[in-house]
Amino acid sequence: MTTTDPAPSGAAPSVGREPRRRGNPRRTLRVLLWHVHGSWTTSFVHGRHTFLLPVTPDRGPDGRGRARTWSWPDNAVEVEPEALRDEDVDVVIAQRPHELELARRWLGRRPGRDLPALYVEHNTPKGDVPLTRHPVADRADVPVVHVTHFNELFWDCGRAPTLVIEHGVVDPGYRYTGELPRAGVVINEPLRRWRVTGTDLLPELSQAVPLDLFGMGVEGTAGRLGLPPERLRGFEDLPQRDMHTELARRRVYLHPIRWTSLGLSLIEAMMLGMPVVALASTEAVEAVPEQAGVLTTRRDVLSRALRDLAADPARAEETGTAARAAALRRYPLSRFLTAWDRLLEEVTR
Repeated sequence: MTTTDPAPSGAAPSVGREPRRRGNPRRTLRVLLWHVHGSWTTSFVHGRHTFLLPVTPDRGPDGRGRARTWSWPDNAVEVEPEALRDEDVDVVIAQRPHELELARRWLGRRPGRDLPALYVEHNTPKGDVPLTRHPVADRADVPVVHVTHFNELFWDCGRAPTLVIEHGVVDPGYRYTGELPRAGVVINEPLRRWRVTGTDLLPELSQAVPLDLFGMGVEGTAGRLGLPPERLRGFEDLPQRDMHTELARRRVYLHPIRWTSLGLSLIEAMMLGMPVVALASTEAVEAVPEQAGVLTTRRDVLSRALRDLAADPARAEETGTAARAAALRRYPLSRFLTAWDRLLEEVTR
């Protein structure tokens, strides 16, 4: 994992070594961030700081407030945009380009200049990928925090300092039963995102093993794909705890995502104790060791792996146990929060 070096006053953190601790590392900060990616934010707000989450009457994209389908601690606090000028904000965490301008308007201060700011990049580039320039590439005052090394490799971040803090996941506990000889899949908005999420692969893969699709916007997917319920069933936006319980009843987890940084649902499935079958086209190649499942770019190997694991409960359970051990070793919440504490200490010092 890449973390930050301490930086001189007014300079952005550099990359490569563990930071030296200075001052009071237990200082509690007030952090402004938007509720954008539910699973990542769930882990982030389990830290010891106070997290200010904008909330608007319509709870739209710029004001979702606290999550309603995840369990968040009390230090995740909703705040109305018009009240932010009276809040003592120590640092801004942006996750979308326009949030830096929103913060300037709502706080009356310029992120990166009048107060520290970081940009968390969750997603892989779009468009001409080898040449895609990051939205803050021309800003040396807003470091970009990538959630995977895969992400950091593909984005052109220009002058912006970059670092990597890998995911940390709240452990849902071992829940695997594998009682249903079906594959669980988690995709948000599969019809809109289509080839990006591998939605087009589902008809072919459902011939190997029946699929159960979880996520937001999954209703209507089976009909659009022309699949009967016995081959594809949809479970629309279940609360996270319920989804984890249901997912763990499936024999195997399928991760057909073509282009992403690293789907947190993959790590969560591994922590549940599920064996995984995934495309070898993302950070999944780092996350899933050989004993934890099958990674491939071949359609026929995907189908065969699903079929074999569904037909062999003992092997599926053994593979899932290895998957859970690997996920706990690489993506513990404690490591994630410690790395973030160190970075926040550096940028607000």
